[in-house]
Amino acid sequence: MSYAEVAVNAPPAHPRTFTYSIPPSIAPRPGHAVWVPFGPRLVQGIVFALVDETPVVETRDIAQVLSSEPLLQPHQLELARWIAEHYLSSYFDAASLMLPPGFERKVETYLHPSEQVDEETLQSLKPDQRRLLALLEKRGKVSQAELTRALKHRRADTLVAQLIRKGVVFKTQEIERPRVRPRFETYIELAVGVEEAKASLSELDKRRAHGQARLLRLLLSEGRRLPLREARQKTGASAPVAQALQRHGLVSLVQTQVLRDPLAHRTFSPTTTPILTEAQQHAWAEIEQQMARSLAEQRAPNGPPAVFLLHGVTGSGKTELYLRALQRAIELRKRAIVLVPEIALTPQTIARFAERFPGRVAVLHSRLSLGEQYDQWHLIREGNYDVVIGSRGALFAPQPDLGLIVMDEEHEWTYKQHDQSPRYHAREAALKLAQLTDSIVILGSATPDIESYHRAQRSEYRLLSLPQRVGQGRSPGMPHVEIVDLRRELREGNRSILSRSLSGAISTVLGAREQAILFLNRRGTATFVQCRDCGFVARCRRCDASLTYHAYERNLVCHQCGYRQPTPELCPNCLSKRIRFLGVGTQKVEEEVIKAFPGVRTLRWDRDVTKGKYAHERILTRFLSHEADVLIGTQMIAKGLDMPLVTLVGVINADIGLYLPDFRASERTFQILAQVAGRAGRSELGGRVIVQTYSPEHYAVVAASRHDYPTFYEQEIAFRRQQGDPPFRRLARLLYVHTNNTACQREAEKIYQLLVNERDAKGLPSTDLLGPSPAFAQRVRGRYRWQIVIRSPDPTQLLSDLTLPQGWIVDIDPVSLA
Repeated sequence: MSYAEVAVNAPPAHPRTFTYSIPPSIAPRPGHAVWVPFGPRLVQGIVFALVDETPVVETRDIAQVLSSEPLLQPHQLELARWIAEHYLSSYFDAASLMLPPGFERKVETYLHPSEQVDEETLQSLKPDQRRLLALLEKRGKVSQAELTRALKHRRADTLVAQLIRKGVVFKTQEIERPRVRPRFETYIELAVGVEEAKASLSELDKRRAHGQARLLRLLLSEGRRLPLREARQKTGASAPVAQALQRHGLVSLVQTQVLRDPLAHRTFSPTTTPILTEAQQHAWAEIEQQMARSLAEQRAPNGPPAVFLLHGVTGSGKTELYLRALQRAIELRKRAIVLVPEIALTPQTIARFAERFPGRVAVLHSRLSLGEQYDQWHLIREGNYDVVIGSRGALFAPQPDLGLIVMDEEHEWTYKQHDQSPRYHAREAALKLAQLTDSIVILGSATPDIESYHRAQRSEYRLLSLPQRVGQGRSPGMPHVEIVDLRRELREGNRSILSRSLSGAISTVLGAREQAILFLNRRGTATFVQCRDCGFVARCRRCDASLTYHAYERNLVCHQCGYRQPTPELCPNCLSKRIRFLGVGTQKVEEEVIKAFPGVRTLRWDRDVTKGKYAHERILTRFLSHEADVLIGTQMIAKGLDMPLVTLVGVINADIGLYLPDFRASERTFQILAQVAGRAGRSELGGRVIVQTYSPEHYAVVAASRHDYPTFYEQEIAFRRQQGDPPFRRLARLLYVHTNNTACQREAEKIYQLLVNERDAKGLPSTDLLGPSPAFAQRVRGRYRWQIVIRSPDPTQLLSDLTLPQGWIVDIDPVSLA
């Protein structure tokens, strides 16, 4: 008898499979999705392996195979196994990253009233039981979850169990309907020749079948098949009219699958290949040579992948090298995946690739509708696209014949999934995927991640440098950066959020009909609201966070959980009217700019105004069309966008985030300052950057102002080496969440002692345990958070044999501790 090792969609949330016997009626293979019994329920699972023997005495049968072909390929199963074991998640959670959109379904329990119940049993029912039974008899069938919600009764499950024991109610289980399916539309087309159709028109007119005649004339005039919906709109004909024409054999009604194309609203014009600069040519020669060697030949199994770290200043032409690498991969009969860190970057990136490879680019990211994601996934799997572009999840697209993985802005922390399991980093997963598929990896950034640059220094990656911008014969190169000391501005009487230097620079830009970007990594109008008499600060009821004032909504908003309330006119503590709005957000910057420069046209780009599907694209298009003079935004505008008319970038406050309790705070500040500065001067107009700060002497600010990554790296890596922080040791963050702070602290202390004992028992002297301590945001959505940080050469050595109680979140290699 043969058996299957199945990863199931159920706890426990750590890497393991369960053994199931395979009934003779089915023949699953590794990668197949199946339904399996798990306890009293039926759950989804993925077959990871077939085995001849079982480690357990009794096994249960696989209930059903969900597809004719395996959904996951062998290399995807290996990747899922690696992700689960590296990040300590379940195998199913890791495999689900690669499953079709909308795949996950549950088995719903339905309750039905029994048809034959004796009168004595009915008389014995209590009032609550009778009300529940009456609801069921009225509806006929109700899901147990819906019934619990409808009753709003804590004892709903108990009542149901009592009625089932009495035989008054019985249960059935049904698999819920798929969340998404292929979309079909009815088309109408001529079923006869043109001459015969024309001859039939007079007969229709004689019979006064005017609707049928109009429909037939439309098809003759259009000369093509039409969506029935469109044909009915143009003629006013009803569906029975079309069906009557079909019965007469004059037309055919055909159900046709309609693809939901996320690029249908855009057009792309093919472009020519530009001439490379000397630095680009040198970098391309190395990439091309490696691609010819790696993709044309077979590497040794499980050998390390070829990885390039393309370190190029902003505007140095990294994307052109990505495009050439893709072209070379296609020539070698391979395909590619291109990752960008933000959906905001996707429109420009898509345009660059779609113009070079029209009709051969697919898009995958979370802002697409579920139907669009579903269609794109299946078309990719069928081999319809040479390149897939998207945010981190696009890495798991079922791209056949993969040969190239490009990760643009590889330093971005948005490549790390932190809000649900598995908490993977796309960069590390990309390296493993490349190893499994013999692919080349190109990591590109103007400000590489410290750990990536360290690997390049140790020759684990091949470092390629682009030290100058493209077209420096026509433009002044990297923009001049001026640091403004805000302490001095205050001493000299300027209390505006705009320094005198920045205000003057904006005037110059507006006078020259050029554009400016103002950057502040904080949303809203005022960051907190305070009573000047008693000191009361409006705080979120569910979080340890002050409420941010949003003037456009006239609301106070919590940026942790989204809670909002009207702005108070009186202090709720002392009833004073002296309510003051303190701190600055992007809305306040916009107000101040409009006040200081009458007639200025502004656009704001932050999370508050990018909630629609194409919001990012619309804002970018408007700004590129010069419908606004000043763009004000958060970190969204700091990414790799090309805006030729921008000659000024102003950083309102460079210190936000600089002093967070996080060892990466300086690195993030340097990266974001260097990236936002790179938006200026990307044309022959030149550029200027003004950085406002209260810390003008900080090494991250100074190095960013000089576009000096090597100096910043040397100072930062020395600090990391001294502290034993990554890349010298790895981190794991254990976070416990509970509604009671005392219970939360007690549990954290208990697990800390457990970890100490485990460390000592395993003999791991290089493993440090930091904490337990409250998280930086100690209370979020009404739940307290305590954390323990593990610093170790390999934190999974300590954690792999431990089963933590429910409520603990394990984040391996976290990108932030704040």
